Amino acid sequence: MASTPAPPTAPPKPTWDPRSPTPMPWLRPTIRIRLTLLYGGMFLIAGILLLSIIYLLAAQALRTGSQPLFKIVDFDGLKVSSNDCPGIADGNLSLTEFNNAISECIDDQRQVALDNLLSRSLLALLGLAVIAFAFGYAMAGRVLSPLGRITRTARAVAGSDLSRRIELDGPDDELKELADTFDDMLERLQRAFTAQQRFVGNASHELRTPLAINRTLLEVHLSDPDAPVELQQLGKTLLATNERSEQLVEGLLLLARSDNQIVERGPVDLAEVAGQAIDQVAAEAEARHVTIRGRRRPAVVQGNGVLLERIALNLVQNAVRYNVPEDGWVEVTTDVQHGQAVLVVSNTGPVVPAYEVENLFEPFRRLRTERTGSDKGVGLGLSIVRSVARAHGGHIYAQPREGGGLVMRVTLPI
Repeated sequence: MASTPAPPTAPPKPTWDPRSPTPMPWLRPTIRIRLTLLYGGMFLIAGILLLSIIYLLAAQALRTGSQPLFKIVDFDGLKVSSNDCPGIADGNLSLTEFNNAISECIDDQRQVALDNLLSRSLLALLGLAVIAFAFGYAMAGRVLSPLGRITRTARAVAGSDLSRRIELDGPDDELKELADTFDDMLERLQRAFTAQQRFVGNASHELRTPLAINRTLLEVHLSDPDAPVELQQLGKTLLATNERSEQLVEGLLLLARSDNQIVERGPVDLAEVAGQAIDQVAAEAEARHVTIRGRRRPAVVQGNGVLLERIALNLVQNAVRYNVPEDGWVEVTTDVQHGQAVLVVSNTGPVVPAYEVENLFEPFRRLRTERTGSDKGVGLGLSIVRSVARAHGGHIYAQPREGGGLVMRVTLPI
């Protein structure tokens, strides 16, 4: 039987955070910058038009008076000197040449006056344009300050602080209407979030209690040495089913809790978390003939230690359980790269088509069509990992290995 060819390798995932701030943020075309350019540009256009009108009117007025108001008819004994018109000081000029020289001198002085008017007006316009842009920037910031307040409140809400409100005061304009609408939305979200927390708490109690009672009763019956073999076999089957139901309930509750941002954070070393996860899976890995290796360097992040340990535990458990029958290995590494803490879990295992990788993160989804009847889990492991990573502001990327298995890469902000 011909072997199935390996699927094409998926492209490598980026190791940087795509949400990282761009260099030179002051060049970002924010609304404030655009409004500043709009205000300053309008002032500059108006100033240029006003300057052009003044210049044209001045030029027209000077040309209207270009005809000489007087004409010398006899200049016997007349002596003239001028620094601006040295040509009229020539004593050898005839009467006509003298009058023409005076007219040319007056025309030159009119052009000099227009040039001076234009150059000084442009300098004044340049100075006023700088003042106008600065004033427009300040006014745009003042007008947009309510939007900044809305943004800060939205960021606080993104950290699961749904009690924050904008409560914008001032005139009843469009910005206040936007802020009031946002406050109403936050009020509804807080009620829904509170109802969800209440439901999770009630479900935790109502679902765990009967399962715990069932487990206790089954264990009591199984401890009876006089019980028939058929009854003991049935009890073991029911006990395994009950344990699977408990795992499903715990996974669903953890998934519901981890879908939100983490409020209480503390320093957590991913190397220590990964080491604890490896210790918990060591016995199972040995039973399945899987070797766990890898170098774990310190990578401290701010987060919830219990949830971050769940990330490492789920990834290592999956890597051990979905492995080859003999001579399999799991490599667990931690490091700091590009200003982020990185946890990488690689393993040997079955060939994973690239188009099925993203489906593995969906709840109750496993490789191919296996959904029930598996002893490897309840199908929530990777969903919980992605949810916890997102709650910490991080990401998880999966990439098929050449020859089989997966490479799981978790990046978390430091």
